[in-house]
Amino acid sequence: MPPLPPKRRLRDRIIRSLRRQGFSVRSGTVRPPEDLTKNHLRALHETAVRYKRAVARKTHQRYEDVLLSRIANGFEVDVPAMKPRLVIVERGSEDEMLFRYASLHWSIPVSSGYGRRLRFLIEDASNGKLIGIVGLSDPVYGLGVRDRWIGWDNPARAERLQNVMDAFVLGAVPPYNTLLCGKLAAMLVASSEVRDEFSRKYAGVKTRIRQRTMDGQLALVTTVSALGRSSLYNRLQIADRSLYERLGFTQGWGEFHFANGTFEQLRAFAQQNCVPSYRKVEWGTGFRNRREIVKKGLPALGISSRLICHGVEREVFGVPMATNTQEFLRGVGGHWHSEYFAFHTMAYQS
Repeated sequence: MPPLPPKRRLRDRIIRSLRRQGFSVRSGTVRPPEDLTKNHLRALHETAVRYKRAVARKTHQRYEDVLLSRIANGFEVDVPAMKPRLVIVERGSEDEMLFRYASLHWSIPVSSGYGRRLRFLIEDASNGKLIGIVGLSDPVYGLGVRDRWIGWDNPARAERLQNVMDAFVLGAVPPYNTLLCGKLAAMLVASSEVRDEFSRKYAGVKTRIRQRTMDGQLALVTTVSALGRSSLYNRLQIADRSLYERLGFTQGWGEFHFANGTFEQLRAFAQQNCVPSYRKVEWGTGFRNRREIVKKGLPALGISSRLICHGVEREVFGVPMATNTQEFLRGVGGHWHSEYFAFHTMAYQS
C-alpha cells in the first residue's frame, strides 16, 4: 500500500487522537462520553497534560531538585503557624519556573495566558514552601454568560473590557491542597495585593489595539471550573458577602483536545496553506490565536471546523471587585466603590 500523502496523514492522526482521548467523532462533530464524571473529564484531558509535561521536561529536569525543595513534605507544614503571602512572579526568575512547574501538575492542561498577565505564588512564610498559584490574563472578548450578567452592549464592552481579567489557573499544591488551601487561593484572587499590582502594572498604559489609556481599575475577575461543576468556589464569603457569582456554563468550545502534539502540526500546516484574518499592521502579523489556527486548518484538511466544539461544558464564575461592578462596567456606575473586597493576604495568617 502506498504511503498516505502528508495532508491525509495529518487528518487521520487528528481523528485517531480525538478517539484515543475518549471522544466520538461522527459526521463532522466530536462528542465527549455520555454522563460525564470528573474521572471521565480527567481522562479526556490526560493526553494533553502528559504531552505538556513531556515538552517541558527537558527545560525543568535540570532544576527539578531545586523546584521540589520549595514544595513541602507533610511533616514540614505546621498548620497553626501558617502565614500565607502572595509573591509576584517576575519574568525570567526561579519563581516563574516554579509557577510553570506547578501548573504542569494540574488535572487539565494550563495555558500560559495571553495579553496582560499577572502571576503570583502563594507562599507559606512560616517555612518558605509553596502553597499554591494564581494566574490572571486577558479575558476572551466575547463570553455570553459574562456579558449577559454585566448587561454589556458592544460599545460598553469595548470600553470596559480593560477592567476585567480571567484567572486561567488558581489552586493549591500538595500537601496544602488537603488543608482547603484551594479555597484560600480562590479568595486571594480578590485581595488588595492583586488589585494593587494590577493598578501598578497597567494604570496609564495604552492598549495595543485601540490605543486607549487604561485606568488600572480591576472591576471583575472571571474563571471557569476545571472539571464541570465546581465546589471550589462555593460558600466563599468576606463578612456577609459572597466572593464568587455563578454566571452560567460555557457551550463547550475550545482547543484543549488538540493540545497533544497535533496542534503543532496543524499550526505548521495552517501557516503554509491558510490565510490569517485581516489585521491592522500595528496589531502584528499571523493568526490571531490558537482558535483561528484550528478553525482555518481543519477545513483545509477536509475536516469540519465544528470539531472545535468539544462539548465539555465548564461552569463560569465571576468575582466582582466592588459593590457597583456591573454598573461600572456598563459605564453607568458613577464613582468606583473599591472598598468592597479591600482585604489583605495577611488577614489569613493565624
